[in-house]
Amino acid sequence: MAKAKNYINNKTLYTAMIEYRSKLEESIKNGTDKPIIPNYIAQSILLICNNLAKKPNFSGYTYKQEMISDGIIDCIAAVDNFDPDKTNNPFAYFTQIAWNAFIRRITREQKQLYLKHKNAQLLSISDNYQLTNEIGDDIIQKFEDKNKLTKTKKKDTIKGIEIFAQGDVYCE
Repeated sequence: MAKAKNYINNKTLYTAMIEYRSKLEESIKNGTDKPIIPNYIAQSILLICNNLAKKPNFSGYTYKQEMISDGIIDCIAAVDNFDPDKTNNPFAYFTQIAWNAFIRRITREQKQLYLKHKNAQLLSISDNYQLTNEIGDDIIQKFEDKNKLTKTKKKDTIKGIEIFAQGDVYCE
């Protein structure tokens, strides 16, 4: 059986990134508008994000399109930051950016799911109607346990609105 070819040629992508980088540096030097990202780079980013979403790590989520969109946006924003002096692997560069965007989307969606179930739980308690929802309780418990672990790692610094919520600050 023949070995499947890669869907992106890393050497071609690297060459396109170097050409784009030289045009970008020239436009900065001359004070002209930033050049348009070449089609090959944009198509490569699109392929990377779409194929990354097919991995088993991300395959079961209902918000897969949002993950792909976040990955594309972050990769396009990072095209100018690619430094050929540091790496000659733009495929890995963009894959890591998309991976991080996917993880951020999953974290945001899990928080929204937690808030939805927590509000439903609080509403059922306030209405003196105890609704037992094992799935919702499990989601709430897992999120709160994970949140406790991350909060113990951070310093106990209080910022922003939390200061006012505790009533430690008095305004005159």
